[in-house]
Amino acid sequence: MNKLRGLPGGDPPPDDDRVTTLWRDHAWRVQAYAMRHADPHDAQEVVAETYLVAIRRLDDVPADPLAWLLVVARNILRNQQRAAGRRRSAEAALAGLARVARTDGADEVVSQRDALLTALSRLAPKEREALLLTGWDGLAPDDAARVAGCTKAAFKMRLSRA
Repeated sequence: MNKLRGLPGGDPPPDDDRVTTLWRDHAWRVQAYAMRHADPHDAQEVVAETYLVAIRRLDDVPADPLAWLLVVARNILRNQQRAAGRRRSAEAALAGLARVARTDGADEVVSQRDALLTALSRLAPKEREALLLTGWDGLAPDDAARVAGCTKAAFKMRLSRA
């Protein structure tokens, strides 16, 4: 594992003049690049991480460093995007587990289904059909009226009674 520069037992501190020049000449360009690809807070993190990499790898930074810095920034942005994707995937998996582990037992679901079927059986056939066409089949009242073979007003009355 590489030791951090400037820490006890590590390499000597980086060339302060070179780091200052890198920052002064290119930080605003790295910031502009990051802002095009991330929100302002994440863009600041990208700039900070880009310069940490540059300081750690100062010997690898070319004489014309802008392209090198932008490649580092791009890689950091990609890492952030992958991490965000993994986070969303984990959150979706947890939500799925929560749905499976919900407290409604099978007996509760059966009891609710039984109550619904009982209520439907108590309705007059035309009212039950109106409710099922809109609630079950998802038809708008105008379309459901055509299916039921009645006027829109008659259908809305059946639906209201149901």
